[in-house]
Formats: sequence, C-alpha cells, structure tokens
Amino acid sequence: MRVLRVRDPFHRGQLAIAALFCALGFQYATWAARIPALKSDLGLTAAEVGVLLMAAGVGAAVSFPLVAALMRRLGSQRLALLSALALALVLLALAAAPNYPVALLVMCVDGVLVGCLNVAMNAQGAALEGRYERNAMARLHATFSAGSLLAALLASGMNAVTSAVAAHFGAAAALLLLLVVVARTGLLADEPAAGKPEKAEETEEAEASREAGKKRARKWAVPSALTLWMCVAMAFGTVTEGAMNDWSALYLEEVADASEGLAPLGIAVVSGMMVVARLFADGWRSRFGDGRVVLLGSALAGVGLLLALVSGGLVPALIGFACVGLGIAAVTPCVYVAAAGQGSDSLTLVAAMGTTGLLAGPPLIGFIAHASSLVWGFAAVAASALVVAACSTRIRWTPAGQPSGAAEQLSHT
Repeated sequence: MRVLRVRDPFHRGQLAIAALFCALGFQYATWAARIPALKSDLGLTAAEVGVLLMAAGVGAAVSFPLVAALMRRLGSQRLALLSALALALVLLALAAAPNYPVALLVMCVDGVLVGCLNVAMNAQGAALEGRYERNAMARLHATFSAGSLLAALLASGMNAVTSAVAAHFGAAAALLLLLVVVARTGLLADEPAAGKPEKAEETEEAEASREAGKKRARKWAVPSALTLWMCVAMAFGTVTEGAMNDWSALYLEEVADASEGLAPLGIAVVSGMMVVARLFADGWRSRFGDGRVVLLGSALAGVGLLLALVSGGLVPALIGFACVGLGIAAVTPCVYVAAAGQGSDSLTLVAAMGTTGLLAGPPLIGFIAHASSLVWGFAAVAASALVVAACSTRIRWTPAGQPSGAAEQLSHT
C-alpha cells in the first residue's frame, strides 16, 4: 500500500495516529447506527436500550485507574494498537451476544477500551507535536468525525444489501483491522523518561528503596491544581459538544418552529462547523497560541448561543449553533495537548473527565429542560462554554510558535 511508503517521519506519524482517531470514530458510529436492529434482535425496551448505551459510558468513565496503569506498563504505542484491535473484536462479540446481560457486559468492555484508545492516541498526537514542533492535534480530531461519517456510509450501504448485524459488523471489523495495520506503520515509540545517572557508590538496597518511593508517590499522587483546571475545562467542553449533538434537532423543532425536514440541520451545522474548524485550528494555534484559541473560541460559543436564544427563530438558532461548532471545536485538542505535557496520569484523568462530560451532559440538559424549558437547557449549554473560557485563564498553555514539549512525557516508566 502507498500509505506504507510515506517517507517524511512527521507525515508518517500523522497518518498512523490519524488512523487511530478514524478507527475510534468509526467503531463508535458503527454500533450506534445499528441500535434499532440490536433492540429488535435482543427484544429490548426503550429503557433497556438506554441502560445499554449508559453501560458504554460508565465503562469509559470508570476506566481511569486501569488506563493509567496500562499507560505506565505498556506505553501509548502498544496500548493504542491493542485497544484498537480489541475494539474490532468487540463489534463481533456484540453481534453474537445471545441476550441482554451479555450485551451489557460487551458494551461495558467497549467503554473501557474506548477509554484506553482515547488516552493512548491523544498521547501519541501530543508527542508528535512536541517531537517535530508542528501542530497536528486539531486535524487528528477532525479524522474522528471522518471515521463517524465513514461508518454512517457503510451502515447505509450494508442496510441496502442485508439487514444482518453480524454481516455489517464483520465488514466493519475488517476495516478496523486495516486501520490498525496503517497505524502500526508509523506510531511513535515511547521514550524512557530521562533520569539521573546512577552513582557507582549507590547500594542496591538504596536503589530499591528509591524506586519503591517513586512507585508510592506515583500511586498516591494528588492531581495538581493545573490538572484539576484542565479536568473542569474538558468536562464542560464535552458537555457543550455532546448536548449540542443530542438536543439541537429537538430545539429547532420545538422552540424555533422548524419543520421536521429542517430539524436535522442543527446537527449538520454543529458537526460541519466543527470539522471545518478542526481542519484550520492547527494554523490558528501556531499563530495565536492554544490559550487564546480556547479562550476566544469558547467565549464565541457561549455568547453566540446566548444571543441566539434571546433572539429566537430558526435563522438566529442556526447562526448560534454555528458559533458553538466553530468555537468549541479546538477546545478538546488543545486541552489534551496541555494535559499530555503534565504526564500520562494527568492525561488519563483529563480524558476520563471528558468522557464523563459527554455522558452527563445530555441527561443534565434534559433534566433542566424538563424542570423549566429547552431554552433554559440551552442556556446551561452556553454557560458551560463560558466556564471553559474562565478555566482557560488558569491553564498553563504553550505560547504561540513554541513546541508543546509533550514528547518527553510519552513514557510508560
């Protein structure tokens, strides 16, 4: 394959890591597209389908201790490849699940593996930037959306041929394996953390004691204030992103009086603007710096949506949704880079908070809408974006034009 002959090391690494992002988006959208078929095959109620979806989110949210340990033991390169390979097998297991309890277990495992791949591939992306002093993370996140689109196209094509979930998931698993092969050709090797030279007079007992102390410190270390600010920014950023995807169509139909045919434009506008913004965001990061991109972007998202809610109507709503997609798109890539610069444990915790935001955001907006109205629910989304803007002033960002310095953090020791 031509992809295996890319000679430039930066582009080879970028292609390999992009394959991982594409694989994660593809795998998620593949099983999500067949939820109606899974509901029918397993004889599930609507409530049971909700629990099934929740199982994947819970698995990802509680995977932090395991992912942190696996990152230290395996490193991001091996963990990324193994988790991507396992996610392909999960599709086959879900297709073969004989009953609801087994399907729940499979989805919980899927969530854990998603947590593993999410951390490992973002660590690889941050290391790529630091090693070659070139921004790439936003474009990598854009390939996640491309993977989701590819999965939707495959689902549509397979439905035209056969309604069998097993056939669809088998074809999807084969494509995932191909993406793993592409990724394997250019992922960055994990570098041991630089340490002090050993002293000749140091006894074996003293060395063992020192290593044990390091392990205890690593195990019981309390997250720094910087890491906690990044966790809050990531959580509220993903609340904004997830809620817009889940509730925008309903808002257009029930509040903006859009027709049933126009209601899906909400998702299309948000998703389309996010993809476009992520394709250009690396250039903005180089010119303005990550901190300014996150601050201005999240402020645009929050203020634009608030103005749309005050104005009312279809056109203002679509403009507000576009502001959210444009402004929030670069938040997660930038926060991931900042977290990776603090080490794998910080990256893992921040990623777990991102998953929690995606999991908790849509139900939270639903509760607010049920207690008051959908307008107030979307006001909460706008407030979430403004919280990200506030948090961005407390995070130590890489200045414009300087490398992230995350490469040396990509270590399993």
